[in-house]
Amino acid sequence: MHHDPTDRIESSVELSVVIPMFNEEEALPALVGRLRPVLDATGEAYEVVAVDDGSTDTTAEQLMDLRVTWPQLRVVRLRRNSGHQAALTAGLHRARGHYAASLDADLQDPPEKIPEMLALARSQHLDIVYGVRADRSTDTGFKRCTAGAYYWLMRRVVGTHVPAQAGDFRLLSRGALEALKALPDQPQVYRLLVPWLGFPSGEVTYHRNQRVAGHTKYPLRKMVLLAVDSIIGFSVAPLRLATWLGTLAFFVCLGVLMYTLTVYAAGDTAPGWTSLIIAVLFIGAVQLICLGLLGEYIGRIYTAVRQRPTYYVAHDTDTAHAPATAIAWPGPRRGQGS
Repeated sequence: MHHDPTDRIESSVELSVVIPMFNEEEALPALVGRLRPVLDATGEAYEVVAVDDGSTDTTAEQLMDLRVTWPQLRVVRLRRNSGHQAALTAGLHRARGHYAASLDADLQDPPEKIPEMLALARSQHLDIVYGVRADRSTDTGFKRCTAGAYYWLMRRVVGTHVPAQAGDFRLLSRGALEALKALPDQPQVYRLLVPWLGFPSGEVTYHRNQRVAGHTKYPLRKMVLLAVDSIIGFSVAPLRLATWLGTLAFFVCLGVLMYTLTVYAAGDTAPGWTSLIIAVLFIGAVQLICLGLLGEYIGRIYTAVRQRPTYYVAHDTDTAHAPATAIAWPGPRRGQGS
């Protein structure tokens, strides 16, 4: 696994807040207006790691301007848009705090809950505190249905250890961060990978707000692809599905064979044309599905073997004199756009 050469732990930083950003120029002023007072009020030594995921608007310029009056703000710029999970990985790998909270820039997840997460982790000696969406009434009905279907499917395919309605708003201890960094390179879907660690965890519930500005970076296409990556990356259930489809096709074809023999014995072979076409189409569809599932797994193996970096860090304001580095988790980037 490739590690950041500038990565280090500094005891002076107690809390890191990692925020992946992609074209968030409209939401940035509101984010800073709410986040900074919350963090200042904690009295903790903190840093805000803003990861600019190849934005094409003024997000990067605004962040650099904010650093003039906000010394705790740290800007990590990626050379190109690499996706939400890749940007989150870049921030978590470079976070220096004893605890690290991850937060999206759209303020749908309230930063005011971060001190509560920190207090819960300390009081109960927890390594992970999940932000759980207890109320999603501000989301559209379609969004609530698709999100509910996603978590329902993940809990049944991957395991019940996956918290329902827990996205990427969470707090991790330094121990949990180091465990994540020590894992072999793979497509990182943190909402599944973090629960898989099995560290002591707790939950903080909150009301999910509407996006403060801009537009969602997770349209239907990316949500579907995220679900595909989640299932294939954490379960062999699709391969078993291929086996069951093959078994079903065998029995269907056996039934068609018995019907064909019966018709032949009766001396009426003309009706067999319809059953033949149905059998051919059914078997062809099952074969294509099975080949597609196998191709998804083989593609991930091929990508992992290549060990091609998923993102490049162009600049980190905390290590301004260090060379740009490539830190990677090989794997498909589709569906993981910021």
